[in-house]
Amino acid sequence: MTTTSGDATTHLIGLLLGTENDWPTAFETLTRKLETVSYQGAGHRIATERLTIEPFDLRDPVRHDLVIDRLAWWYFHPREWLKKAALVNDTYLLNNPFTFQAMEKHSAYCAMVRLGFDIPPTVLVPYKNPVDNEKWTYTAERYNLPFDLDQVAARVGFPMFMKPFDGGAWRGVSRIDNTAALHKAYDESGQMLMHLQAAVSPYDAFARSLTIGPETKIMKFRPELPMHHRYEVAYDFLPAEAAMEILTLSRTVNAFFRWEFNSCESLVTGQRVQPIDYANACPDIAITSLHYYFPWAITQLISWSVFCAVTRRRPQVDTNSREWFDVADDPELTWQDKLGRYARLADEYFEAERYREFCSTSLASLPGLVYDWIISPAFDELLVATVRSTYPAHEQEQFLAHFRGLIKLWVDDQA
Repeated sequence: MTTTSGDATTHLIGLLLGTENDWPTAFETLTRKLETVSYQGAGHRIATERLTIEPFDLRDPVRHDLVIDRLAWWYFHPREWLKKAALVNDTYLLNNPFTFQAMEKHSAYCAMVRLGFDIPPTVLVPYKNPVDNEKWTYTAERYNLPFDLDQVAARVGFPMFMKPFDGGAWRGVSRIDNTAALHKAYDESGQMLMHLQAAVSPYDAFARSLTIGPETKIMKFRPELPMHHRYEVAYDFLPAEAAMEILTLSRTVNAFFRWEFNSCESLVTGQRVQPIDYANACPDIAITSLHYYFPWAITQLISWSVFCAVTRRRPQVDTNSREWFDVADDPELTWQDKLGRYARLADEYFEAERYREFCSTSLASLPGLVYDWIISPAFDELLVATVRSTYPAHEQEQFLAHFRGLIKLWVDDQA
């Protein structure tokens, strides 16, 4: 709820959280340090509140101008509150609860296939075990056709990955190199609905791109390593053309589905970009995994949230797929032409030009505030607390030195 007191308007940002405490503490600390934000001759202040879960009346007012959701991808009660907030109260949400319900990868694959992106061959196979529904037996007897899993796999080709259609922190993901592994993984999938997706092998780089509003950071990612080593600090590790395609993909999928806080994964071979995952309802933003990239992420999250609240940006939970499909279906356009059109559509949705002007004027002090806080004892105290809550006692000093070194590298690079 926006309130006015004296010469400033206060905007309340709600944080709907799960187990995380590091970035929310950073977000709260830095928004307090912002003090008054000037926009169009008026003053604005930002307040934050961590949301609790309790009964709600469908006609209850919502006090928050904007809510950052990190919980509803698995917890249904707050998900339904978010839908009510969007439909009844016109609350601005990161992300859209109607298209981002439960990290559902399948729709994102389908949409990007439709737009022409180079998605690896992917097949959805029926449940291995019956779903828990009294109508299952009748439906299965008449309509669930028998199928040959080996024939399906032959269409996809080895090696491949079997992974849940809705994703979720690498849950149920298996690399499949032969028929025996295929049947073992499928037998163990139970009531998970699975994709078979061709592996991209070999590839030159695994890129993970974090997009917040209209801004994207592409990071070199090593999924085979422990989380604290997965994001490698690497500069210019992609060919320019491939990097631009990943930037466009990241913003395209977000603008298409009305997502504003999301990460994508792509495999790059030469100039060829093959997206393999780009629907993450709770993208990684922890200090202990992002480390060097954490200051960028928290700066962008604050910037986009404040921009949306202060400028009273209107939420758009409804999508407009036809304008995207018109580009995809135009036979006169090359792939590069289509990427350019997608980029323009994304910039229009995110009001990229207006947003960047806002950041350079109304939020001009924020990068300096972030820098000063990152080099302060207060940030180190947060880092220590995060490490102590994450790692066993005998490993804490090792990890403190590791993360302090990476943060120092960021500080040195800013100079």
